[in-house]
Amino acid sequence: MLSNLAELPAEVHTGLGLIFGLLVGSFLNVVIYRYPNLLKYQWTAQSHEWIHDEPYPAEAPPGIVSPGSRCGNCQAGIRAWQNIPLLSYALLKGKCANCQTSIGLRYPLVELLTGLMSAYVVHHFGWSIQAVFGVLLTWILVALTFIDFDHQLLPDDIVLPTLWLGLGLSLVPVFAESQDAIIGAIVGYSSLWLVFQLFKKLTGKEGMGYGDFKLLALLGAWLGWQFLPQIILVSTIIGSVVGITLIVLKKANSSNAIPFGPYLALAGWLAMLWGDEFNNLYLRSAGF
Repeated sequence: MLSNLAELPAEVHTGLGLIFGLLVGSFLNVVIYRYPNLLKYQWTAQSHEWIHDEPYPAEAPPGIVSPGSRCGNCQAGIRAWQNIPLLSYALLKGKCANCQTSIGLRYPLVELLTGLMSAYVVHHFGWSIQAVFGVLLTWILVALTFIDFDHQLLPDDIVLPTLWLGLGLSLVPVFAESQDAIIGAIVGYSSLWLVFQLFKKLTGKEGMGYGDFKLLALLGAWLGWQFLPQIILVSTIIGSVVGITLIVLKKANSSNAIPFGPYLALAGWLAMLWGDEFNNLYLRSAGF
């Protein structure tokens, strides 16, 4: 079966990446919306039980898999034909089939973004193990990006298993040799941790969250330490441009916390695809 798929034209592989990406993008919308709420409920329940020595009385929010998707306004169940990526949104004209409440544009955008990014990863790596795990990393980074945008949270339950998977893949290797991956994880975490500590000592404020340290460690474990400088540089540039733009547009001010995880995720994804070219360009320009 796999050998037959490998013999198909590259365009077919890219198309399969697009289709699977759209389908997973629909699932990621559920993860992005429900998982942070579930985590916050669990943290609150654990704290309540610890302090009061009794079960937390509030009802748990919906899980990731069940119950099925429902309209946030009327709670009507969403049928299978109403949950087809992109197509259902267009057929329903962006509204709930039952109560006609508008459905957020971000839902189809997440589906489209995940589909296009997945397709490009498959196109870039071809039919290979790099494409398989590159697409998996893409999905994880998309989920982390939007969770961090919404809640300024990078869940350990997603980040840490992915970090360990990256270290495990280095044994093959898929993207990085084991030594480079181990050093990448250590340097990725410790570099931002040191920046955090220095900034806190100088200003008395926390400049970023611990989740950012772990995310950079994740990217170091997957790609190797050689790509960390460019990830930090690119993410800092993108984050600065976005932050300044928001301040100019008065969507934020200098005291607002702006999540850094999305820019790390984007820079890491770009490094996965074009990191070697970026490093080679820098070395040539530096005369090496």
